[in-house]
Amino acid sequence: MHELGIVMNVLEQVDSVAAENRAEKVLKVTMEVGEVSSIVPELFIDAFNWAKKKTAFLQEADLEMIIIEGRTYCQSCGETYKTTDHGKQCPHCGSFETYLLTGDQVVIKDITAVFGEPERSASGTET
Repeated sequence: MHELGIVMNVLEQVDSVAAENRAEKVLKVTMEVGEVSSIVPELFIDAFNWAKKKTAFLQEADLEMIIIEGRTYCQSCGETYKTTDHGKQCPHCGSFETYLLTGDQVVIKDITAVFGEPERSASGTET
């Protein structure tokens, strides 16, 4: 299960951001996960919930996953299409001269933490 390795990397990054910003604890981590990123959301959530117990700041944190649709661009006809429906072959012209636009990313979008003052967020950390 490669999800555990990715989760450990994410938690290490979030723990580091929390420490650098002198957070008391992290309440929520929001991730953007592409539907063709090879991450199985259910396994990722299970691994997150297991691994967070071994961190300094994330023991009570919730995980929100935003699934980003896979979109592919065809260089031959200029159209885009849903990757999971058609794969590499363009449904508009039949060409294989295509490339993935979105859907393979794994990004830490937002971290919500307690700082001993009103809550604030740190955004945009990419894994």
